[in-house]
Amino acid sequence: MKGGLRVWYVSWPPLLVVCLLLFLWELGVTLFSIPPYMLPTPWQVGQALVDQPGRLLSATGRTAIAMLLGFICSAVGGVVLGSCLTLVPLARRGVYPLTLILQMVPLVAIAPMLVVWFGWGIPSVIAAACIVSIFPVIASTLDGLQSVDPGLKELFRIYGAGKMRTWWMLGFPASLPSIFTGLRIAAGLAVIGAIVGEFVGSYGGDHAPLGSVITSALKQTRTDVVFAAIILAAALGFALFGIVNLLGWLFLRRWHSSAR
Repeated sequence: MKGGLRVWYVSWPPLLVVCLLLFLWELGVTLFSIPPYMLPTPWQVGQALVDQPGRLLSATGRTAIAMLLGFICSAVGGVVLGSCLTLVPLARRGVYPLTLILQMVPLVAIAPMLVVWFGWGIPSVIAAACIVSIFPVIASTLDGLQSVDPGLKELFRIYGAGKMRTWWMLGFPASLPSIFTGLRIAAGLAVIGAIVGEFVGSYGGDHAPLGSVITSALKQTRTDVVFAAIILAAALGFALFGIVNLLGWLFLRRWHSSAR
């Protein structure tokens, strides 16, 4: 199957479902006469996107920067910490259970403290995005490194390779499929963390990010703008997920070809 036909074959089912949902959404709002402040129609949401392109695009760019920086911090920090926990078994038994706190404690509960620690604006938003998305990277890195073939580890040990050399030449490459699985999960969580961080620690005005736009629009009962901002935030998540998928395909072509 040629490239264009393959893309169309993969894309048309979700596009059809999206179009059907939009039609049902528009029909339901019209039939039940739901007021716009409760649920706007897709047309009204699209109109909000058209009427405020500068404000919404600027907000999307600012959220994208914080989301991307938070994701990078979680990716690098998660791989490093997961690798350290694998190399030091005592640290794994002592520290790894504590990393579950990153998943168990609601971000909304600690977001005000992030403002105290990192200040208003983008630093606290980056911290929120990193905190939410780092645990899947730690867990996937740890699982990937622990799943390396023991026979290959023994072979490296026989030839005198140290822990760091074994990690670099065997453990890290072999755990890449698992790591990219964690990165895909972290990509979506980074968007959630950034938006929640912006609810608490960001700022308004002309340079407001998407989270602040949502908060401001809610106060004005402009739910069409709220939905427009949510759509743009979801688009950021899809874009980051797509970038991670592309990088995963580039790094893991050997695994893909061997699986065919």
